[in-house]
Amino acid sequence: MREKNISEDRKKYLRKIKMGKISVILTQLAILAIFIIGWEILANNNIIDSFITSQPSQILDTFLNLSSNGLLMHLGVTLTETLIGFVSGVILGVIIAILLWWSKFLSKVAEPFLVVLNSLPKVALRANYNYLGRSRYGGYYHNGTRNISNSNNTRDIKWVFKYR
Repeated sequence: MREKNISEDRKKYLRKIKMGKISVILTQLAILAIFIIGWEILANNNIIDSFITSQPSQILDTFLNLSSNGLLMHLGVTLTETLIGFVSGVILGVIIAILLWWSKFLSKVAEPFLVVLNSLPKVALRANYNYLGRSRYGGYYHNGTRNISNSNNTRDIKWVFKYR
């Protein structure tokens, strides 16, 4: 019943807006399709390295065969570990927050340490640095720099700039 009260000019205006939205969505889909098709063609013709960038067809095959390649099992393990870590972090954080709220003495003792910990990058609080960025050439990467003294690949200077 409400549509009877809408003027023809209003209907034209609403159609124009709807067609504008449809044309934007179709243009976005066309750009996405051109990108994916171009990616596949470039990878098939070895213009880009498909080992690094893969191919859309290989990605599609992987998703279609999720149960046969063990990806679902690995996703399940990753999801479980993530949820356990998140829940334990929340529980521990709430317990520590309650203790700090409850005890003024403990709050004053912990304050400078918490300020320092809060100013550190969260990546720096990682528990294990043993294998962080270990290179197959024997060098280590720490914060994006190469340990030159432990390098077995000193003949070729290109490795210095390889990971920057």
